[in-house]
Amino acid sequence: MNAAHRPGHAGVYGKLVLVALIWGGTFIAGRIVAAEVAPASAALWRYVIASVAVLVAHALLEGRLPPLSARQWLGVTLLGATGVAAYNLCFMIGLQTVPASRASLIVALNPAVTYVGAMLLFGERTSPVRGLGVLLALAGAAVVIGHGNPLALFSGGVGTGDAIVFGCVLSWSTYTLIGKRILVGLSPLAATAYASLTGTVLLALVAWWLPAPMSSGIAPPEASVRAWLAFVFLGVFGTAIAFVWFYDGVRALGPARASVFINLVPVAAVLLGFVLLNESLEWSMLAGGLLVVCGVWLINRPARPARAPVNPPVESSRCC
Repeated sequence: MNAAHRPGHAGVYGKLVLVALIWGGTFIAGRIVAAEVAPASAALWRYVIASVAVLVAHALLEGRLPPLSARQWLGVTLLGATGVAAYNLCFMIGLQTVPASRASLIVALNPAVTYVGAMLLFGERTSPVRGLGVLLALAGAAVVIGHGNPLALFSGGVGTGDAIVFGCVLSWSTYTLIGKRILVGLSPLAATAYASLTGTVLLALVAWWLPAPMSSGIAPPEASVRAWLAFVFLGVFGTAIAFVWFYDGVRALGPARASVFINLVPVAAVLLGFVLLNESLEWSMLAGGLLVVCGVWLINRPARPARAPVNPPVESSRCC
């Protein structure tokens, strides 16, 4: 997209708000799908649809997919294994038992865990403000997961579903750290397209191998129209459209300013879960969620004005 066709900042802000609402809605859609379809099959068909949508988006915006070097093939395979296969298996298994609003607050830890990983593995510099942000985000997640008692994390009081949803955080953080190191020279959309394809192949192998009730095979699952509409929302809106709009914001505003809007994702998910799924609002979710959002805001808060790179790297903020 050339500069002449980029929307004004008002349009960019509107798109970023919609992205937050869409990614918040993926937890609702995932909960609907998880109630009807076996987890491995649900993860597979989400990404069958998503892969088609991302390939169409790439063809319209960037043309043909670029050829890859051996190093890049290794990179996109690792991305597919972590950010697509592992993430979505944890997502669908976790949402069988964890409410959408609660899951979104756990997954909101993505930037904090990724930031800690970058410091430990790559020696990324930190600051007192960002260090405080990490502590706040982790404390907020402990409040949410422990139902108001953070010490429950150390006494076996964490549910299996919560632990599996936290697997989403670990797999996405790994995806981000791999992408920043290996996929130099690929646009974010091309990297996502290749990762979607390799991840879909891996999910097909898992769905073929796993027995019921974890999988119903690789054939299209028998599900209601409501569940298939949720699949389409997850694949088309939650993956392709939201991704393109988010990177419109990154290019126009810079990654730090665009990432601030991701703080709205758990807020949107909690509200949508309350309105659409009649999920309860616990005080621990509200208090812990506020700490997580404040912590992530501090982590993303730029120390100085940042200009967007021509090809921005894979971001930790995309979380759904």
